[in-house]
Amino acid sequence: MHEVSIIANLFKILEEKAVEKNAVRITGVHLKVGILSGAVPELLQTSFDMYKKDTIASLAALHAETVPLRTECEDCGAVTTKDDFVFLCDRCGSSRLKTLSGTELLLEKIDMEVE
Repeated sequence: MHEVSIIANLFKILEEKAVEKNAVRITGVHLKVGILSGAVPELLQTSFDMYKKDTIASLAALHAETVPLRTECEDCGAVTTKDDFVFLCDRCGSSRLKTLSGTELLLEKIDMEVE
């Protein structure tokens, strides 16, 4: 379960940003979690809830948006949102697909209360 180490690193960033902005409280954390990122949103939530106790983010909510897998065929140019993990073009059957989204794990936004 590498979600715990992801959240541990996230809290280092949250604490740095809170100090930078003179925040008294972090109220929300917004992540984008690609379907192929290797991170499980439910496990991120559980880790976040355990980690936030007695921190500046103790009342914060974690908002994890799942990002679907989107591909572009390098042969015919078709852009597709994939519901499965079959890496073949839906239009022409080519296996030459470029991943456009779905692998990211991004901290998109931090909601803070500042002095």
